[in-house]
Amino acid sequence: MRGGAIRQAAATKKFLSSSPSVNIARLTYLLVCEAAGVAIALSTKGSGIEAPIWVGLLGGVGVAGVFILVESLMKGFTLRGFSTATFGLGVGLLCAWLLTRVDISGLLNLAFKSWLLSDESAGELQAETVLGALRLAFDVTLFASLGFLGAVLALRSNRDDFAFIIPYVRFRQDATSGQPVVLDAEAVIDGRVLAVCRAGFLHGRMIVPAFVLNELQTMAADSGHISRQRGQRGLEYLQKMQDSPDLQVSIHDSHDGPTTESVQQRLMETARLLGARLLTANENLTRIAKLQGLDVLNIFELDDALRPTVTVGDRLRLALVRGGKEEHQGVGYLPDGTMIVVNHGVAEIGRSVEVIVLSTLQTNAGTMVFADLYPTKS
Repeated sequence: MRGGAIRQAAATKKFLSSSPSVNIARLTYLLVCEAAGVAIALSTKGSGIEAPIWVGLLGGVGVAGVFILVESLMKGFTLRGFSTATFGLGVGLLCAWLLTRVDISGLLNLAFKSWLLSDESAGELQAETVLGALRLAFDVTLFASLGFLGAVLALRSNRDDFAFIIPYVRFRQDATSGQPVVLDAEAVIDGRVLAVCRAGFLHGRMIVPAFVLNELQTMAADSGHISRQRGQRGLEYLQKMQDSPDLQVSIHDSHDGPTTESVQQRLMETARLLGARLLTANENLTRIAKLQGLDVLNIFELDDALRPTVTVGDRLRLALVRGGKEEHQGVGYLPDGTMIVVNHGVAEIGRSVEVIVLSTLQTNAGTMVFADLYPTKS
């Protein structure tokens, strides 16, 4: 019990180590702004406009406060989103530059020069000054507007839109790293993610949202025996995944959504924000996410897909372990857990026999197979 609590605390501390580093960066930035404010105040001594030190301190606090507030508002804005917005901004500025190359601001001369010169109170020099100011305002508005539109359009675009523009970059990214995968608590507790990745069936960076880690921590500290075991097992599996050289696991410190927002909704929002696939073992979450157009990987669907298909006429060999509902029936199981009911097999219970499949029945628990003993040559 004590060992599980120690492992839980170590794993939680390791995964939540990114938050203090952000606070340290904020504090360092605040101190730098304070020092800059004091230096500016001291540099004004002996000049006509002398500022006291407290003004420099308040100015540094004000500048730091504004940018720290902006950083807090950008908490859900990732490096991926920043690079995407930068690409869109570059495209918008390029379009604006091309428009200035054709001297589109020259239309202002045609529209306003004759009107300004017709005013007797305005000389030619004053008219040129006004036209220069109008051209500057037009250029600034043009660059700002097209840059803004380019950044917004890029943020609203998906991977396929970028693949249309730069397909080689998309190909290289998918081939080397793959699309990132967001894990929920059920997928972590299941424990098969590491084996699937090592087998080469799953690629990409594994992302565990901070609220999923908090959910596992809450389960591990729960008073209920089953919930506590599940939470501790999830933290242990998460630690193994991070320690594995075959996997790249990171914690995503996502923004705190409304208190009424469910964990499932926050998972889908995180996957959508990161452009990632969602890995889960929850059937309801799988259905909802697919309805919202997200890429979902369900561990149980993978397990079902890997089960061998049993068809009528197949010849199998299995061990009969118990009797069936009918007195003459024997029951055996395939390695994947599929139950096979063998007619007239009660006498062979405890032995391995060959059977031939007669029919299959799909139930909520899986596929049930009915078979007969394979006739042996006399």
